[in-house]
Amino acid sequence: MRDFTFSNITKIIFGRGVEEKVGSEAAKWGRKVLLHYGGGHIVRSGLKAKVEASLREAGLEIVELGGVQPNPRLSLVKEGIDLVRREKIDLILAVGGGSVIDSAKAIAIGVPYGGDVWDFYAGKAKAEESLPLGVILTIPAAGSESSPSSVITNEDGWLKRGYTANVMRPKFALLNPELTFSLPPYQTACGVADMMAHIMERYFTNQTDVGFSDHLCEAALRGIIQYAPLAVREPENYEARANIMWAGTIAHNDLLGMGREQDWASHDIEHELSALYDIAHGAGLAIVFPAWMKYVYKHNPNRFVQFAVRVFGVDQDFYNPERTILEGIRRLEEFFRSIGLPTRLQDAEIPADRLEEMAAKATKNDTHKLGGFLPLGQKDVLAIYELCR
Repeated sequence: MRDFTFSNITKIIFGRGVEEKVGSEAAKWGRKVLLHYGGGHIVRSGLKAKVEASLREAGLEIVELGGVQPNPRLSLVKEGIDLVRREKIDLILAVGGGSVIDSAKAIAIGVPYGGDVWDFYAGKAKAEESLPLGVILTIPAAGSESSPSSVITNEDGWLKRGYTANVMRPKFALLNPELTFSLPPYQTACGVADMMAHIMERYFTNQTDVGFSDHLCEAALRGIIQYAPLAVREPENYEARANIMWAGTIAHNDLLGMGREQDWASHDIEHELSALYDIAHGAGLAIVFPAWMKYVYKHNPNRFVQFAVRVFGVDQDFYNPERTILEGIRRLEEFFRSIGLPTRLQDAEIPADRLEEMAAKATKNDTHKLGGFLPLGQKDVLAIYELCR
């Protein structure tokens, strides 16, 4: 196990009606708030009015910036940075899912920075400070409500890139499973694939003697597999929604990855799909992750056997480990399909005519290797895209 330091500053407030506490939590961090959100759902549901009432009751002044899209855009981030500077905002409040939170994080680190905020995502700068950020979560998926990470899409070249810095962790996050009741089944399923991928990116490691966190990862995956079909089938089942919401947070708050070398190639490969075709990130991961597994499993067969047996209950074939591994991958694909997700590019109506372009972009023309489990070059990534067809 590697040495590590674990520090997560996010205060999680979980349960029914917790969004009504937003005023008192936000007031601890300033007097003027940027309310950042996506489309009209929070207006139609009445959540926006409820949030504004709580903020005003706490004596806070509100400035709004809506319009966040899935795969959040750099142009809106820059608009937000200008707005926050002009209005002298003290705190950013993100009300929505991972895209809204990621956009808010980018604004929060961009405001005190003297250069272009894209510098962070391009690997040219490191964020040393950030405006305080609070969250009301409406879509359990990305885990951004308690993570140090953000992913932004630059429309100039359609580059989707992530950045991680501990200063981006939200100060507080309010999680009410009831706010997820209105999520469509497909969006729920996409969130499930995203959180499972966050766990599997940590699980497939070359690190030895990490048995305890192996078990944590496996238990988290089994819990998601248990509750996801129920949440898709019965959208107002509070217990199913609550378990899925908490799983999404745990999957990406760093707890499961401590002491482990991690991979993240599948996320990098998927980013090219969602950047070009605007597919939901979770749906893209449901296509990419099994293909990645098929390509790399021979690097460490024992870990893939363990995954198949412990997560999906495959009977281990001691004479033919490959049979066990492939059955585990098949069951993962079957699970994704059972909750309504694509597992092939053709399922998502994505053409296969730009695979070479995506492989080149993902690896910066073969100058950058992807992944910590088995580093992948441009030819490897192209082969994985081919397995996605």
